[in-house]
Amino acid sequence: MLGTIDGMSEGAVSTVELKRLIENLVRAGTIMAVDEPGYKCRVKSGGLETNWLRWFARRAGNVRHWSPPVVGEQCMVFSPGGDMAAGFVLVGIFSDGMSANGDSADVERTTYPDGAVIEYDHAASALKATLPHGGTADITVPDSIIVRCKTADVTASESAKVHSQEITLDAPKNIVTGELLVQGLLTYTAGMAGSGTGPGGKTARIDGDMAFVNGHGITTDGGDIVAGDISVQGHGHIEQDAGGRTAGGAEP
Repeated sequence: MLGTIDGMSEGAVSTVELKRLIENLVRAGTIMAVDEPGYKCRVKSGGLETNWLRWFARRAGNVRHWSPPVVGEQCMVFSPGGDMAAGFVLVGIFSDGMSANGDSADVERTTYPDGAVIEYDHAASALKATLPHGGTADITVPDSIIVRCKTADVTASESAKVHSQEITLDAPKNIVTGELLVQGLLTYTAGMAGSGTGPGGKTARIDGDMAFVNGHGITTDGGDIVAGDISVQGHGHIEQDAGGRTAGGAEP
């Protein structure tokens, strides 16, 4: 019994035509043109140039992957029934013109035209992303993001900003190695201690009035300042003249 090919009896297909169809089932070639909006490309294979064909993507369903081929990239054309007009293009074959971007069995690496590299070394369990000069990164998470690690080191060569309605530094000890400027109200609940030399050679300097409160408003006995053993609130004077002027020093 004779089989059929494309609706024709086997006897009706010439040997030359049959050979052509078989040769066209799978052909190697290079990308000669790319239509990104139409997600199609043309391939040059020997002396043949294909029409516009779709290329294979890693995923093309609910999950989709976009990485169009480029001119000069080596590829394979798979043509059902040997009809290259209905073929599909498989890219991802290294060539002399576009050589491999790695040589390790442990590293998965993606290299981009601008020099950016994203790689994962599963032997070292190390993830690395490197952007070229002027590169930027933008991560948007509408709800929340959690980062857990043993140590963290963030370096911003010019400036760094954190925007939030409330920031909590939950650490037994926080160290600021440079100057600290607080432009809003500074409130502390566990006392304050300091040492060293500040502006004018003094340990501390306050420009403006000070008031001591006890929780019910400003009071005369809400707090005190003691210098040595001299109390601001409780000290006396050695003597005063008839005009009430201090003639001697203060005493506890």
